[in-house]
Amino acid sequence: MKCASGKGTGKIITLLAAVLVLGLFISSAFAATFLNIGTGTTGGTYYPVGASMAKIWNSKIKDMKANAQSTGGTAQNIQLIGKGEAEVGFADGLYYYAYIGKGAFEGNPQKELRALLPLYPEPIHFLVPKGSGVKTVADLKGKRVSTGAVGSGTEMTAKTLLRLAGLDPDKDVRCEPLGLSDTASAMADKHIDAALTVGALGIAGVVEMCTLGIVEFIDLPDDLVKKVTEEMPYMNPFTVPADFYKGQTKPVKTFGSWNVLIATEKLPDDLAYRMTKSLFENKKDLTVVSKTMENMDAKNVGNIKIPLHPGAEKYFREIGAIK
Repeated sequence: MKCASGKGTGKIITLLAAVLVLGLFISSAFAATFLNIGTGTTGGTYYPVGASMAKIWNSKIKDMKANAQSTGGTAQNIQLIGKGEAEVGFADGLYYYAYIGKGAFEGNPQKELRALLPLYPEPIHFLVPKGSGVKTVADLKGKRVSTGAVGSGTEMTAKTLLRLAGLDPDKDVRCEPLGLSDTASAMADKHIDAALTVGALGIAGVVEMCTLGIVEFIDLPDDLVKKVTEEMPYMNPFTVPADFYKGQTKPVKTFGSWNVLIATEKLPDDLAYRMTKSLFENKKDLTVVSKTMENMDAKNVGNIKIPLHPGAEKYFREIGAIK
């Protein structure tokens, strides 16, 4: 029997080495953690902050491959998490209804939702063109009103406000399903008569309208705010400080909810811990993107209305934010 030549043996060794390298490459690829972040429309705060979070996680957590996805906002983010198409998402107070199965989630509680961390307060801005004559929500009857992107938390909040003010959102008002960027453009082009916009203080679309000097803010009366907070327990009375926006010389009475970063309960505890910790340790990178992220503080964890993810809870206990 002939022995394999040295040349043949060399080829076999080279082939085996190539297979080994390929195997290691494939193994490494499968070891990577792919994570989708549901955010919001590109003109809001959620998307740019979400993109910054993805950058932090990708650079600080080994083998993390996070991506920020532009969405319609809270409601769609909750749906994406429920379908397993996103692991993390930004959410306004609608997340509370989703968890307990009320409102749009009646009979379908999203018990897989967990909270990672509190973000910032997000009030509703009631804006109308200067000199429009609109003074109350009731004055919006027959008007064209931007109520947020379809399926967004803004849409639900705006339509709830209209209903509690005595208007039927489907009959009395011409609701326009516009995101923030489109709302600003529509207001400038006089295609809408008002905007009920939910967003963090300093949100881009509102800043744009105020900078152009084409809008004014309308106060929401205490009795209407009370009705809203009774029906939507995650809401609280809120006041926009005077001179926060260009041309806004007086405080504006409204209401708002606390935004949170939510996640699926399937997210591994250790990963959720590292994700939460890395965001707080790199908070400055988030505030560069949006000043409102200065409000991201562990002491606000008590404003969260659903269970914390065990990994996030471990971090908050570790730093003494919860006992």
